[in-house]
Amino acid sequence: MIHAPVQGSTDRLSDAQLLQAHVAGDPTAFSLLVTRHKDRLWAVALGTMRNPEDAADALQDAYLSAFRRAGTFRGEAQVTTWLHRVVVNACLDRIRRNLVRATDPHPEHPDRAAELGTQDLADPLEVEERRVDVAAALSQLSADQRAALVLVDMEGYSVEESAAILGCAVGTVKSRCSRGRARLAPMLRHLQVAQMSASNLSASSDDRAAGCPRGV
Repeated sequence: MIHAPVQGSTDRLSDAQLLQAHVAGDPTAFSLLVTRHKDRLWAVALGTMRNPEDAADALQDAYLSAFRRAGTFRGEAQVTTWLHRVVVNACLDRIRRNLVRATDPHPEHPDRAAELGTQDLADPLEVEERRVDVAAALSQLSADQRAALVLVDMEGYSVEESAAILGCAVGTVKSRCSRGRARLAPMLRHLQVAQMSASNLSASSDDRAAGCPRGV
């Protein structure tokens, strides 16, 4: 058991120690733990719920659940994995209770955008149009498939990490991702075609600027 640390020492504790300190009665430990990981937790909630209002509600549900259930953590996984699992479960619970509006733009993680047929474009209007298209496509997936794709294809977690977060087998995550991608492919094919056309146009412009004959 860890005793409540003196003020100013909590920032030097590990995640597991902070969680233990919270269970032991430290009034600031849980807040510091959540603050350390709030950006990634928010990204997962936002990616799964697809709009800020629902994401904020789900995240608050998750924080309350984690706060109350901290004493059940047994250290069998990383604290961050446990936190992400709580957030994903809170999101899935809300999705099952209340169908997510299909017209809300999806705030996908920019580093993973290409995996869903989008790219970081200079034109904000075109970026927004693509996000709306991705949102509409994602809304056609089941909550479980969407959560798996958000973690693997948009947040960059490995299949093994995603399985730990979702509390299911690795094969289940692979299956959900595979089925989700198969359903997304025809709905997002026009984005991939547009991206290929833009790439070809850019390459052609570069060739002309360099004085290379067309077709070389």
